[in-house]
Amino acid sequence: MHDLAIVGAGPAGMAAALAVAEAGFSVVVVDEQARAGGQIFRRPPEAWGERHGTYRPYTWARDLIERFEDHPGIKTHFRSTVFGVLRDRDRSEHAVFDVAVSTPVGGQRITSRRLLLATGAYDMPVAFPGWTLPGVMTAGAVQSLLKSQKVLAGKRIVLVGSHPIQLILAGQLLDAGAEIVEIALARDMPGLVEMVRSLPAIPGHVSIFSEGLRALAKIARHRVPISRRTVVSEAVSKDNMLDVRLSQVDRDWKKTGINHTVEADVLVLGYGFTPSTELARQVGCDLIWNSVGGGWTVSHDTGFQSSAPDVFVAGEPTGVAGAERAWAEGHMAGLAIAASLGATIPPVALAQARRRLTGSARFAGVMQAMFAPRRAALAELSRQEETVICRCETIRNGKIEKTLQNNPFIQSASAVKLECRSGMGPCQGRYCEATVAARVAEVRKASIEASGYFNAHLPVKPVPLQDYRDIGGE
Repeated sequence: MHDLAIVGAGPAGMAAALAVAEAGFSVVVVDEQARAGGQIFRRPPEAWGERHGTYRPYTWARDLIERFEDHPGIKTHFRSTVFGVLRDRDRSEHAVFDVAVSTPVGGQRITSRRLLLATGAYDMPVAFPGWTLPGVMTAGAVQSLLKSQKVLAGKRIVLVGSHPIQLILAGQLLDAGAEIVEIALARDMPGLVEMVRSLPAIPGHVSIFSEGLRALAKIARHRVPISRRTVVSEAVSKDNMLDVRLSQVDRDWKKTGINHTVEADVLVLGYGFTPSTELARQVGCDLIWNSVGGGWTVSHDTGFQSSAPDVFVAGEPTGVAGAERAWAEGHMAGLAIAASLGATIPPVALAQARRRLTGSARFAGVMQAMFAPRRAALAELSRQEETVICRCETIRNGKIEKTLQNNPFIQSASAVKLECRSGMGPCQGRYCEATVAARVAEVRKASIEASGYFNAHLPVKPVPLQDYRDIGGE
Protein backbone atom coordinates (compact mmCIF):
# COMPACT_ATOMS: atom_id res chain seq x y z
CA MET A 1 0.00 0.00 0.00
CA HIS A 2 1.22 3.51 -0.84
CA ASP A 3 0.96 6.39 1.58
CA LEU A 4 -0.34 8.71 -1.12
CA ALA A 5 -1.84 8.30 -4.59
CA ILE A 6 -1.93 11.38 -6.81
CA VAL A 7 -4.00 11.79 -9.95
CA GLY A 8 -2.24 14.27 -12.23
CA ALA A 9 1.43 15.07 -12.84
CA GLY A 10 1.08 18.77 -13.57
CA PRO A 11 2.56 21.51 -11.36
CA ALA A 12 0.19 20.76 -8.44
CA GLY A 13 0.72 16.99 -8.54
CA MET A 14 4.50 17.26 -8.86
CA ALA A 15 4.82 19.79 -6.03
CA ALA A 16 2.65 17.71 -3.70
CA ALA A 17 4.49 14.49 -4.56
CA LEU A 18 7.84 16.09 -3.71
CA ALA A 19 6.60 17.49 -0.39
CA VAL A 20 5.27 14.10 0.73
CA ALA A 21 8.18 12.04 -0.63
CA GLU A 22 10.74 14.34 0.99
CA ALA A 23 8.98 13.71 4.32
CA GLY A 24 9.78 10.01 3.88
CA PHE A 25 6.46 8.62 2.61
CA SER A 26 5.76 6.54 -0.49
CA VAL A 27 3.99 8.27 -3.38
CA VAL A 28 2.49 6.98 -6.62
CA VAL A 29 1.40 9.36 -9.40
CA VAL A 30 -0.92 8.49 -12.31
CA ASP A 31 -1.21 10.66 -15.42
CA GLU A 32 -2.69 10.24 -18.89
CA GLN A 33 0.24 11.93 -20.63
CA ALA A 34 3.51 10.26 -21.60
CA ARG A 35 5.64 12.48 -19.37
CA ALA A 36 5.28 14.72 -16.33
CA GLY A 37 4.36 18.37 -16.75
CA GLY A 38 0.62 18.44 -17.33
CA GLN A 39 -1.03 20.43 -20.09
CA ILE A 40 0.84 23.63 -19.26
CA PHE A 41 4.31 22.04 -19.55
CA ARG A 42 3.70 19.73 -22.49
CA ARG A 43 6.96 18.09 -23.51
CA PRO A 44 8.20 16.46 -26.72
CA PRO A 45 8.17 12.64 -26.91
CA GLU A 46 10.97 10.95 -24.94
CA ALA A 47 12.08 9.17 -28.14
CA TRP A 48 13.16 12.52 -29.57
CA GLY A 49 15.95 12.62 -26.99
CA GLU A 50 14.87 15.98 -25.53
CA ARG A 51 14.23 16.03 -21.80
CA HIS A 52 12.61 19.46 -21.74
CA GLY A 53 10.23 21.57 -23.77
CA THR A 54 9.71 25.33 -23.69
CA TYR A 55 8.36 26.47 -20.32
CA ARG A 56 8.54 30.24 -20.81
CA PRO A 57 7.65 32.31 -18.76
CA TYR A 58 7.74 29.81 -15.87
CA THR A 59 11.42 29.78 -14.93
CA TRP A 60 10.86 27.33 -12.05
CA ALA A 61 9.32 24.56 -14.19
CA ARG A 62 12.57 22.86 -15.26
CA ASP A 63 13.76 22.45 -11.65
CA LEU A 64 10.37 21.15 -10.50
CA ILE A 65 10.21 18.55 -13.27
CA GLU A 66 13.79 17.35 -12.72
CA ARG A 67 13.38 17.01 -8.93
CA PHE A 68 10.11 15.13 -9.47
CA GLU A 69 11.51 12.73 -12.05
CA ASP A 70 14.73 12.09 -10.14
CA HIS A 71 13.20 11.47 -6.70
CA PRO A 72 13.56 7.76 -5.76
CA GLY A 73 10.47 7.83 -3.52
CA ILE A 74 8.03 8.71 -6.29
CA LYS A 75 6.59 5.97 -8.50
CA THR A 76 4.79 6.96 -11.70
CA HIS A 77 2.25 5.47 -14.11
CA PHE A 78 2.07 7.44 -17.36
CA ARG A 79 -0.29 6.91 -20.31
CA SER A 80 -2.74 5.67 -17.67
CA THR A 81 -6.27 6.77 -16.80
CA VAL A 82 -7.89 6.73 -13.37
CA PHE A 83 -11.51 5.79 -14.04
CA GLY A 84 -12.81 5.56 -10.50
CA VAL A 85 -11.98 5.45 -6.80
CA LEU A 86 -13.36 3.02 -4.22
CA ARG A 87 -13.05 3.48 -0.47
CA ASP A 88 -13.03 0.94 2.33
CA ARG A 89 -13.54 2.71 5.65
CA ASP A 90 -13.61 -0.62 7.56
CA ARG A 91 -9.92 -1.35 6.95
CA SER A 92 -8.59 1.33 9.34
CA GLU A 93 -9.59 4.48 11.20
CA HIS A 94 -8.84 6.34 7.98
CA ALA A 95 -10.24 5.66 4.54
CA VAL A 96 -8.27 3.23 2.36
CA PHE A 97 -8.53 3.95 -1.32
CA ASP A 98 -8.58 1.51 -4.20
CA VAL A 99 -7.80 3.59 -7.26
CA ALA A 100 -8.97 1.94 -10.49
CA VAL A 101 -6.43 2.58 -13.25
CA SER A 102 -6.44 1.71 -16.94
CA THR A 103 -2.81 1.25 -18.00
CA PRO A 104 -1.31 0.33 -21.40
CA VAL A 105 -1.07 -3.30 -20.21
CA GLY A 106 -4.50 -3.58 -18.60
CA GLY A 107 -6.43 -2.66 -15.48
CA GLN A 108 -4.73 -2.20 -12.14
CA ARG A 109 -5.71 -1.33 -8.57
CA ILE A 110 -3.56 1.10 -6.62
CA THR A 111 -4.15 1.11 -2.88
CA SER A 112 -3.29 4.16 -0.80
CA ARG A 113 -3.88 5.80 2.59
CA ARG A 114 -4.39 9.29 1.16
CA LEU A 115 -5.60 10.56 -2.21
CA LEU A 116 -4.77 13.85 -3.94
CA LEU A 117 -6.79 14.95 -6.96
CA ALA A 118 -4.72 17.30 -9.13
CA THR A 119 -6.71 16.60 -12.26
CA GLY A 120 -6.29 19.96 -14.00
CA ALA A 121 -8.82 21.55 -16.33
CA TYR A 122 -10.11 21.31 -19.89
CA ASP A 123 -11.08 23.93 -22.46
CA MET A 124 -14.45 25.54 -21.75
CA PRO A 125 -16.88 24.17 -24.36
CA VAL A 126 -19.05 26.73 -26.16
CA ALA A 127 -21.82 25.41 -28.40
CA PHE A 128 -22.87 27.30 -31.56
CA PRO A 129 -24.00 26.21 -35.04
CA GLY A 130 -21.08 24.35 -36.61
CA TRP A 131 -18.97 23.86 -33.48
CA THR A 132 -18.75 20.11 -34.13
CA LEU A 133 -17.31 20.48 -37.66
CA PRO A 134 -13.82 19.19 -38.52
CA GLY A 135 -11.40 22.08 -38.19
CA VAL A 136 -13.08 23.61 -35.13
CA MET A 137 -10.64 23.07 -32.28
CA THR A 138 -9.94 24.35 -28.78
CA ALA A 139 -6.92 26.45 -27.85
CA GLY A 140 -5.60 23.73 -25.54
CA ALA A 141 -5.68 21.12 -28.30
CA VAL A 142 -3.95 23.37 -30.83
CA GLN A 143 -1.28 24.34 -28.30
CA SER A 144 -0.74 20.71 -27.27
CA LEU A 145 -0.11 19.70 -30.88
CA LEU A 146 2.39 22.50 -31.22
CA LYS A 147 4.22 21.87 -27.93
CA SER A 148 4.36 18.09 -27.89
CA GLN A 149 4.53 17.23 -31.60
CA LYS A 150 5.64 20.50 -33.20
CA VAL A 151 2.65 20.19 -35.54
CA LEU A 152 0.53 23.08 -36.81
CA ALA A 153 -3.21 22.32 -36.62
CA GLY A 154 -3.70 24.27 -39.85
CA LYS A 155 -2.24 26.91 -42.07
CA ARG A 156 -4.93 29.60 -42.17
CA ILE A 157 -6.27 30.11 -38.67
CA VAL A 158 -8.91 32.22 -36.89
CA LEU A 159 -8.79 32.58 -33.11
CA VAL A 160 -11.90 33.54 -31.16
CA GLY A 161 -12.55 33.81 -27.44
CA SER A 162 -11.85 35.92 -24.42
CA HIS A 163 -9.00 34.22 -22.57
CA PRO A 164 -5.45 35.65 -22.75
CA ILE A 165 -4.22 32.25 -23.93
CA GLN A 166 -5.43 33.30 -27.39
CA LEU A 167 -2.81 36.03 -27.63
CA ILE A 168 0.00 33.80 -26.34
CA LEU A 169 -1.09 31.02 -28.72
CA ALA A 170 -1.25 33.45 -31.65
CA GLY A 171 2.37 34.38 -31.02
CA GLN A 172 3.39 30.70 -30.89
CA LEU A 173 1.48 29.93 -34.10
CA LEU A 174 3.10 32.86 -35.90
CA ASP A 175 6.52 31.61 -34.80
CA ALA A 176 5.64 28.20 -36.28
CA GLY A 177 4.69 29.72 -39.64
CA ALA A 178 0.89 29.89 -39.45
CA GLU A 179 -1.16 32.63 -41.06
CA ILE A 180 -3.50 34.20 -38.49
CA VAL A 181 -6.47 35.55 -40.43
CA GLU A 182 -8.07 37.31 -37.47
CA ILE A 183 -8.23 37.32 -33.68
CA ALA A 184 -11.76 37.99 -32.39
CA LEU A 185 -12.00 38.85 -28.70
CA ALA A 186 -15.36 38.92 -26.93
CA ARG A 187 -14.27 41.72 -24.63
CA ASP A 188 -12.58 45.06 -25.07
CA MET A 189 -8.89 45.47 -24.49
CA PRO A 190 -8.29 46.35 -20.80
CA GLY A 191 -9.15 49.99 -20.04
CA LEU A 192 -7.33 52.40 -17.75
CA VAL A 193 -9.32 51.41 -14.64
CA GLU A 194 -8.64 47.72 -15.22
CA MET A 195 -4.96 48.42 -15.80
CA VAL A 196 -4.73 50.26 -12.49
CA ARG A 197 -6.57 47.44 -10.70
CA SER A 198 -4.10 44.91 -12.14
CA LEU A 199 -1.03 46.70 -10.72
CA PRO A 200 -0.99 44.69 -7.43
CA ALA A 201 -0.57 41.51 -9.49
CA ILE A 202 2.62 42.62 -11.21
CA PRO A 203 5.22 42.17 -8.41
CA GLY A 204 6.75 38.72 -8.81
CA HIS A 205 5.02 38.16 -12.16
CA VAL A 206 6.94 40.45 -14.48
CA SER A 207 7.99 37.53 -16.70
CA ILE A 208 4.35 36.55 -17.30
CA PHE A 209 3.31 40.08 -18.26
CA SER A 210 6.43 40.35 -20.45
CA GLU A 211 5.39 37.19 -22.29
CA GLY A 212 2.01 38.76 -23.05
CA LEU A 213 3.61 41.96 -24.31
CA ARG A 214 6.00 39.93 -26.50
CA ALA A 215 3.02 38.14 -28.04
CA LEU A 216 1.19 41.43 -28.69
CA ALA A 217 4.28 42.90 -30.35
CA LYS A 218 4.56 39.87 -32.61
CA ILE A 219 0.88 40.09 -33.56
CA ALA A 220 1.31 43.76 -34.42
CA ARG A 221 4.47 43.06 -36.44
CA HIS A 222 2.59 40.51 -38.57
CA ARG A 223 -0.32 42.98 -38.94
CA VAL A 224 -2.86 40.46 -37.64
CA PRO A 225 -6.28 42.14 -37.30
CA ILE A 226 -7.75 42.02 -33.78
CA SER A 227 -11.53 42.49 -33.55
CA ARG A 228 -12.82 43.57 -30.15
CA ARG A 229 -16.31 42.85 -28.79
CA THR A 230 -16.68 40.08 -31.37
CA VAL A 231 -17.81 36.47 -30.93
CA VAL A 232 -18.17 33.50 -33.25
CA SER A 233 -21.82 32.88 -34.12
CA GLU A 234 -21.59 30.16 -36.79
CA ALA A 235 -19.15 27.98 -38.73
CA VAL A 236 -20.03 26.44 -42.11
CA SER A 237 -18.00 23.82 -43.99
CA LYS A 238 -17.24 24.83 -47.57
CA ASP A 239 -14.76 23.22 -50.00
CA ASN A 240 -12.54 21.78 -47.23
CA MET A 241 -12.48 25.18 -45.55
CA LEU A 242 -14.59 26.91 -42.90
CA ASP A 243 -16.66 30.02 -43.37
CA VAL A 244 -16.52 31.54 -39.89
CA ARG A 245 -19.23 34.08 -39.11
CA LEU A 246 -18.21 36.64 -36.50
CA SER A 247 -20.72 38.94 -34.78
CA GLN A 248 -20.20 42.13 -32.87
CA VAL A 249 -21.45 42.20 -29.28
CA ASP A 250 -22.06 44.76 -26.56
CA ARG A 251 -20.31 45.00 -23.19
CA ASP A 252 -22.30 41.97 -21.93
CA TRP A 253 -21.42 39.95 -25.06
CA LYS A 254 -24.97 40.13 -26.44
CA LYS A 255 -25.00 40.21 -30.23
CA THR A 256 -25.72 43.59 -31.81
CA GLY A 257 -26.36 42.10 -35.25
CA ILE A 258 -23.35 43.37 -37.20
CA ASN A 259 -21.62 40.39 -38.80
CA HIS A 260 -18.74 39.58 -41.08
CA THR A 261 -17.35 36.29 -42.41
CA VAL A 262 -13.75 35.09 -42.71
CA GLU A 263 -12.40 31.95 -44.37
CA ALA A 264 -10.00 29.61 -42.57
CA ASP A 265 -9.06 25.97 -42.35
CA VAL A 266 -8.96 25.98 -38.53
CA LEU A 267 -11.12 27.86 -36.03
CA VAL A 268 -9.61 27.97 -32.52
CA LEU A 269 -11.93 28.52 -29.52
CA GLY A 270 -10.54 29.97 -26.30
CA TYR A 271 -13.20 31.27 -23.91
CA GLY A 272 -11.51 29.88 -20.81
CA PHE A 273 -11.15 26.61 -18.91
CA THR A 274 -13.33 24.35 -16.78
CA PRO A 275 -12.00 22.46 -13.73
CA SER A 276 -11.86 18.70 -14.16
CA THR A 277 -13.88 17.54 -11.14
CA GLU A 278 -15.31 14.22 -12.30
CA LEU A 279 -13.24 12.10 -9.89
CA ALA A 280 -13.95 14.51 -7.02
CA ARG A 281 -17.68 14.14 -7.71
CA GLN A 282 -17.42 10.36 -7.93
CA VAL A 283 -15.53 10.07 -4.63
CA GLY A 284 -18.06 12.31 -2.85
CA CYS A 285 -16.37 15.72 -2.48
CA ASP A 286 -18.61 18.77 -2.01
CA LEU A 287 -18.51 21.26 -4.89
CA ILE A 288 -19.04 25.02 -4.86
CA TRP A 289 -19.97 27.31 -7.76
CA ASN A 290 -17.18 29.69 -8.77
CA SER A 291 -17.91 31.22 -12.17
CA VAL A 292 -14.67 33.21 -12.47
CA GLY A 293 -12.75 30.09 -11.40
CA GLY A 294 -14.21 28.07 -14.28
CA GLY A 295 -17.50 26.76 -12.85
CA TRP A 296 -17.94 23.98 -10.28
CA THR A 297 -14.89 23.69 -8.01
CA VAL A 298 -13.99 21.43 -5.10
CA SER A 299 -14.59 22.78 -1.60
CA HIS A 300 -11.55 22.48 0.70
CA ASP A 301 -9.94 23.77 3.90
CA THR A 302 -6.67 25.71 4.27
CA GLY A 303 -4.69 22.47 3.93
CA PHE A 304 -6.60 21.62 0.73
CA GLN A 305 -8.44 18.69 2.32
CA SER A 306 -11.85 18.21 0.75
CA SER A 307 -15.09 17.30 2.51
CA ALA A 308 -14.43 13.61 1.70
CA PRO A 309 -12.24 11.97 4.38
CA ASP A 310 -8.52 11.85 3.44
CA VAL A 311 -9.16 13.23 -0.06
CA PHE A 312 -7.11 16.31 -0.90
CA VAL A 313 -7.30 18.55 -3.93
CA ALA A 314 -4.91 21.04 -5.56
CA GLY A 315 -4.54 23.02 -8.76
CA GLU A 316 -7.32 23.80 -11.21
CA PRO A 317 -10.06 21.71 -9.50
CA THR A 318 -10.06 24.37 -6.75
CA GLY A 319 -10.57 27.08 -9.41
CA VAL A 320 -8.68 27.69 -12.65
CA ALA A 321 -5.88 30.05 -11.64
CA GLY A 322 -2.79 29.17 -13.65
CA ALA A 323 0.42 27.20 -13.26
CA GLU A 324 1.98 29.21 -10.46
CA ARG A 325 -1.12 28.98 -8.28
CA ALA A 326 -1.31 25.21 -8.97
CA TRP A 327 2.32 24.81 -7.91
CA ALA A 328 1.70 26.74 -4.67
CA GLU A 329 -1.46 24.76 -3.85
CA GLY A 330 0.24 21.45 -4.56
CA HIS A 331 3.11 22.31 -2.23
CA MET A 332 0.75 23.31 0.61
CA ALA A 333 -1.45 20.24 0.07
CA GLY A 334 1.66 18.05 0.17
CA LEU A 335 2.74 19.51 3.50
CA ALA A 336 -0.78 18.99 4.91
CA ILE A 337 -0.85 15.38 3.69
CA ALA A 338 2.58 14.67 5.19
CA ALA A 339 1.35 16.12 8.51
CA SER A 340 -1.77 13.94 8.38
CA LEU A 341 0.47 10.90 7.91
CA GLY A 342 2.48 11.77 11.03
CA ALA A 343 5.30 14.04 9.81
CA THR A 344 6.34 17.15 11.70
CA ILE A 345 6.33 20.13 9.35
CA PRO A 346 8.88 22.87 10.22
CA PRO A 347 7.15 26.25 10.82
CA VAL A 348 9.57 27.84 8.32
CA ALA A 349 8.34 25.52 5.54
CA LEU A 350 4.71 26.30 6.35
CA ALA A 351 5.36 30.04 6.38
CA GLN A 352 7.10 29.83 3.00
CA ALA A 353 4.20 27.85 1.54
CA ARG A 354 1.69 30.42 2.82
CA ARG A 355 3.68 33.31 1.31
CA ARG A 356 3.74 31.53 -2.05
CA LEU A 357 -0.02 30.99 -1.88
CA THR A 358 -0.66 34.64 -1.04
CA GLY A 359 1.48 35.90 -3.92
CA SER A 360 -0.09 33.57 -6.47
CA ALA A 361 -3.62 34.37 -5.25
CA ARG A 362 -3.11 38.09 -5.91
CA PHE A 363 -2.16 37.46 -9.53
CA ALA A 364 -4.82 34.79 -10.11
CA GLY A 365 -7.59 36.96 -8.66
CA VAL A 366 -6.81 39.85 -10.99
CA MET A 367 -6.69 37.62 -14.06
CA GLN A 368 -9.90 35.78 -13.17
CA ALA A 369 -11.84 39.02 -12.66
CA MET A 370 -10.47 40.60 -15.84
CA PHE A 371 -11.30 37.70 -18.15
CA ALA A 372 -14.46 36.26 -16.52
CA PRO A 373 -16.78 34.67 -19.10
CA ARG A 374 -20.31 35.97 -19.70
CA ARG A 375 -21.97 32.57 -19.40
CA ALA A 376 -25.53 33.53 -20.31
CA ALA A 377 -24.36 35.24 -23.52
CA LEU A 378 -22.20 32.25 -24.50
CA ALA A 379 -25.11 29.87 -23.91
CA GLU A 380 -27.28 32.07 -26.12
CA LEU A 381 -25.03 31.20 -29.11
CA SER A 382 -26.62 27.73 -29.15
CA ARG A 383 -30.17 29.07 -29.38
CA GLN A 384 -31.04 27.64 -32.83
CA GLU A 385 -33.18 24.48 -32.68
CA GLU A 386 -30.76 22.29 -34.66
CA THR A 387 -27.61 23.28 -32.78
CA VAL A 388 -25.98 20.23 -31.18
CA ILE A 389 -25.59 20.64 -27.41
CA CYS A 390 -24.53 17.11 -26.37
CA ARG A 391 -22.17 15.97 -29.11
CA CYS A 392 -21.79 12.42 -27.70
CA GLU A 393 -25.53 11.63 -27.89
CA THR A 394 -26.34 14.20 -30.63
CA ILE A 395 -28.89 15.99 -28.45
CA ARG A 396 -29.91 19.27 -30.05
CA ASN A 397 -31.09 22.49 -28.47
CA GLY A 398 -34.66 21.96 -29.68
CA LYS A 399 -34.93 18.71 -27.72
CA ILE A 400 -33.62 20.28 -24.52
CA GLU A 401 -36.01 23.23 -24.80
CA LYS A 402 -38.92 20.88 -25.53
CA THR A 403 -37.95 18.74 -22.51
CA LEU A 404 -38.08 21.81 -20.26
CA GLN A 405 -41.34 22.96 -21.83
CA ASN A 406 -43.05 19.57 -21.40
CA ASN A 407 -41.74 18.93 -17.88
CA PRO A 408 -42.28 22.05 -15.75
CA PHE A 409 -41.13 20.19 -12.63
CA ILE A 410 -37.56 19.84 -14.01
CA GLN A 411 -35.36 22.32 -12.15
CA SER A 412 -31.83 20.93 -12.56
CA ALA A 413 -29.27 19.97 -15.19
CA SER A 414 -29.20 16.41 -13.84
CA ALA A 415 -32.98 16.06 -14.35
CA VAL A 416 -32.58 17.14 -17.99
CA LYS A 417 -29.84 14.53 -18.34
CA LEU A 418 -32.15 11.78 -17.07
CA GLU A 419 -34.99 12.88 -19.32
CA CYS A 420 -33.21 13.33 -22.66
CA ARG A 421 -29.74 11.67 -22.29
CA SER A 422 -27.66 14.84 -22.62
CA GLY A 423 -24.41 14.13 -20.80
CA MET A 424 -24.75 10.33 -20.90
CA GLY A 425 -22.13 9.74 -23.60
CA PRO A 426 -18.42 8.97 -23.33
CA CYS A 427 -17.45 12.48 -22.19
CA GLN A 428 -19.97 12.27 -19.31
CA GLY A 429 -21.19 15.83 -19.81
CA ARG A 430 -17.89 17.68 -20.04
CA TYR A 431 -19.03 19.33 -23.28
CA CYS A 432 -22.69 19.97 -22.56
CA GLU A 433 -23.15 20.42 -18.80
CA ALA A 434 -22.57 24.19 -18.80
CA THR A 435 -24.94 24.83 -21.71
CA VAL A 436 -27.66 22.60 -20.27
CA ALA A 437 -27.37 24.29 -16.86
CA ALA A 438 -27.53 27.74 -18.46
CA ARG A 439 -30.62 26.75 -20.45
CA VAL A 440 -32.36 25.46 -17.28
CA ALA A 441 -31.45 28.68 -15.47
CA GLU A 442 -32.82 30.82 -18.27
CA VAL A 443 -36.12 28.94 -18.65
CA ARG A 444 -36.74 28.62 -14.90
CA LYS A 445 -35.50 32.18 -14.26
CA ALA A 446 -32.97 30.90 -11.75
CA SER A 447 -29.17 31.07 -11.43
CA ILE A 448 -26.81 28.66 -13.17
CA GLU A 449 -25.62 27.64 -9.71
CA ALA A 450 -29.18 26.64 -8.79
CA SER A 451 -29.30 24.40 -11.90
CA GLY A 452 -26.60 22.22 -10.33
CA TYR A 453 -24.24 19.78 -12.01
CA PHE A 454 -24.22 16.29 -13.45
CA ASN A 455 -23.39 13.49 -11.02
CA ALA A 456 -20.38 11.31 -11.82
CA HIS A 457 -20.16 7.54 -11.48
CA LEU A 458 -17.49 4.92 -12.03
CA PRO A 459 -16.20 4.83 -14.75
CA VAL A 460 -15.70 8.58 -15.11
CA LYS A 461 -13.93 7.95 -18.42
CA PRO A 462 -14.34 5.19 -21.02
CA VAL A 463 -11.92 2.27 -20.60
CA PRO A 464 -11.72 -1.26 -22.10
CA LEU A 465 -13.98 -3.86 -20.47
CA GLN A 466 -10.89 -6.01 -19.94
CA ASP A 467 -9.68 -3.47 -17.36
CA TYR A 468 -12.72 -4.21 -15.19
CA ARG A 469 -11.88 -7.90 -15.28
CA ASP A 470 -8.25 -7.16 -14.39
CA ILE A 471 -9.17 -5.21 -11.26
CA GLY A 472 -12.09 -7.50 -10.39
CA GLY A 473 -10.87 -9.49 -7.40
CA GLU A 474 -13.24 -9.49 -4.44
